[in-house]
Amino acid sequence: MTTTYPAIDELKAQARRLREAMNDRGAPMTHSAALEMIARQHGARDWNTLAALAAKTSAAAKTRLFVGAHVRGRYLNQPFTGEILALSALPGGDLHRITIHFDEPVDVVTFESFSAFRRRVNAQIDADGVSPRKTSNGVPHLVLDL
Repeated sequence: MTTTYPAIDELKAQARRLREAMNDRGAPMTHSAALEMIARQHGARDWNTLAALAAKTSAAAKTRLFVGAHVRGRYLNQPFTGEILALSALPGGDLHRITIHFDEPVDVVTFESFSAFRRRVNAQIDADGVSPRKTSNGVPHLVLDL
């Protein structure tokens, strides 16, 4: 999966907002520490790595997947919209780990007699935004509309 990142200015603005929020809560944070935390949130080892990744332009990316991005798709064949809370590359580079918080709970049970709702899921996705894990009838657990 080719991941695109927000522009450097947006990443720095995220770090500034984080630093201000921490300072407001009485936990002072340096700007460099905030930059490092933003890098981790985007799945990078450190700020320098994230800055280099963000500077690269990627025409191959189908959509911008980054922490905070709003996405839509199907989870256990149920439609959803939600926000990406975490995104990181897995070793080998073919898969990514993603955490999505749904805007509305998704019923993950297909029986009519009862329901089970989920608000947040952790999954792995490939370059096409499709989970390699499948249900017993062969439907991928997670499919993002990229």
